[in-house]
Amino acid sequence: MPVNQTDSRPEKKSIARLAGTAAMMLVLTGCQTVNEMETGSTPVVQKKAVHQPATKVKAKKTKVPTVKPVVEKRPQDLWERIRRGLALKLDNNHPWVMTELRWYAKNQGYFNRVADRSAPYLYFIIKEAEERGVPLELALMPVVESAYDPFAYSHAGASGLWQFMPATGADYGLEQNWWYDGRRDVVAATRAALDYMARLHKSFGDWELALAAFNSGPGRVQRAINKNRKQGKPTTFWHLGLPRETTAYVPKLIALGKIVRNPEKYGISLKPVPNKPYFARVKTGGQLDMAKAAELSGVPLNELYRLNPGLNRWSTPPEGPNHLLVPLAKAEPFRKKLAKLPTEDRLRWKRYTVKSGDSLSTIARRYDTRSQLIREVNKMNGDMIRTGQSLLIPVPANGKENYTLTASQRRKAQQNSSVSGRYKVSYTVKSGDSFWTISRQFKVGINELARWNNMAPRDTLRVGQKLAVWSKGSGNSDSIIRKVNYTVRSGDSLSRIADRFNVRVHQIENWNNFASKYIHPGQLLTLYVDVTRAYD
Repeated sequence: MPVNQTDSRPEKKSIARLAGTAAMMLVLTGCQTVNEMETGSTPVVQKKAVHQPATKVKAKKTKVPTVKPVVEKRPQDLWERIRRGLALKLDNNHPWVMTELRWYAKNQGYFNRVADRSAPYLYFIIKEAEERGVPLELALMPVVESAYDPFAYSHAGASGLWQFMPATGADYGLEQNWWYDGRRDVVAATRAALDYMARLHKSFGDWELALAAFNSGPGRVQRAINKNRKQGKPTTFWHLGLPRETTAYVPKLIALGKIVRNPEKYGISLKPVPNKPYFARVKTGGQLDMAKAAELSGVPLNELYRLNPGLNRWSTPPEGPNHLLVPLAKAEPFRKKLAKLPTEDRLRWKRYTVKSGDSLSTIARRYDTRSQLIREVNKMNGDMIRTGQSLLIPVPANGKENYTLTASQRRKAQQNSSVSGRYKVSYTVKSGDSFWTISRQFKVGINELARWNNMAPRDTLRVGQKLAVWSKGSGNSDSIIRKVNYTVRSGDSLSRIADRFNVRVHQIENWNNFASKYIHPGQLLTLYVDVTRAYD
């Protein structure tokens, strides 16, 4: 049939335009509905139906396979949890790292002890680190700092799992007083340490430098960086001139990270530590004797102190913190028993009658408490007391010696730890004494004198304080030292007694803490005599 070209041309153009528009819509619609399936195949294109005036296009139904999200199985062991959060440069094989790695690889017993000690604390520390988004190697810092000993105390005065120095601890809100040392408080010190590390990382922009700054101070690290920069040298940790302890600190942590990442490679077996909370915090509602807390909670007294190592004395502090950490399963029963405990049963009280020569401070020291607490309990305005006055004094429910992990009992245990080839002298601190003067007097080192007394050389001594001094013998390896109680006789002098027992006058004076250089008949003297040379 002949086609009227004049009449049909506009219609053909219109149809062509519609067809082009429809095609374009198909292309655009197809681009919006591309789903890339994680199967390694070509992306599947789902085409939506496009309605045209002239032709209906039916959309084809494409069956899309359901992809289940991969849920990572929760680790049962805390070492595995740490393993998943390792983020430092653990492929570093610098000689310093390899030196530390060799030592760790030969000391399986060390890892056993660390695993046992860390078990009560590790879950909490990892949780706090994860909340801050920091590398989980930081949970290994207490291994380097303290071998996870919450009572660790360094010769420099650092204390606790994280070995905070007094000033740094104070900067981060860790209170330190006679009753309590926040540097040893597991919760408070962990939060402070991780906050400090996050701040150091923000300052230096590098975790290795942040770790070095945690160990030796940010000022020292920054000065080392400035020095290298001025000399045109690299400013990474590995090129800085830092103290020996700091130079070993970062390599130790990297070596530990390597071992935790792949313990089998280095012949180490990590004792499993369950991935679940160990403790819960229970409010005590005020001061509480630790022996009473142990009784109510069913937790042995020493374990209670290990969970609450910040406590220095036989009770929780009168001014707080007023809470205790206890094993999770014991928390709720403990809360219920505490709620029923009468106020008068929280502490044991002793009524004391003031004697001639007493002072508030001597009474407080005798009963291992504070003058301030005695004043508050007895509603006193000052320290003035009179003979015959009756005072109410809070005292330990059990004998002081039963609170073996208080600061005073830990010090006593350290003082009684024998030192090979030496004999113990009990020295009473006098006015003007310091570790330096006492060490010179007995010809011993300042650091060892402090260590024998569970102190640091910078710690303050108080008049009347008892120190253990482990003095050297005669130098004869066969010497046998014995304590001799000698009663002064008529005609005796210090020089005669010294000659008689082959010792020196100044030694007798030191052993007996003379208030005067004069002696009198009947006076009892303590001597330490080498029985193999007593009459040379």
